[in-house]
Amino acid sequence: MSADASRALKVITGSSRFEASAEKYTVAQAATDMGEAFSVSTVTKDVCRVYTPIGTRHFELRITWRLDDRGPTDDPADPKFTVLKMGEEALAAADQGYVYFACLSDRLSSLATVAHIVIGVEHRDVWKEPGGDVKALKDAYATVAHSVSLAMAKELRCEKNGGLPAQPVLVPAAAPTPSTA
Repeated sequence: MSADASRALKVITGSSRFEASAEKYTVAQAATDMGEAFSVSTVTKDVCRVYTPIGTRHFELRITWRLDDRGPTDDPADPKFTVLKMGEEALAAADQGYVYFACLSDRLSSLATVAHIVIGVEHRDVWKEPGGDVKALKDAYATVAHSVSLAMAKELRCEKNGGLPAQPVLVPAAAPTPSTA
């Protein structure tokens, strides 16, 4: 996790210390699992979960991966998301963030097949709406999703790191202009 992502986790959780999830939850293990699942349909799988320390306010953050058939196709239906220009697309909300990127790698079948990967960072609490500075929370979720995505792209040896920038891009993407025909 990058230093920026570590600071972002503090914005999200309010803590700078965390409990470890199981040892099997690493980017390296998730990349291996992804390579094994590449040729078959997949569902969302965990990269890891982040917990605040025992004895403090409980908070669980779920970091996931999944393979997508085509990559992003249009704007999100939910207006709570801000579209950012990272990878194929990035979406940020006050309680979740996603980065879509394309990976061309020998670890995911042949170099002729592009894998579309989605990394998600989610805290879903049906009992409580996210509170605080919504822009700061969106930036934090996008930063963590970018950090994990870049680590995954490097672990998978994706060509050109899956098109991901070295640093997160937190500027909203320009809205598409309607065509006049």
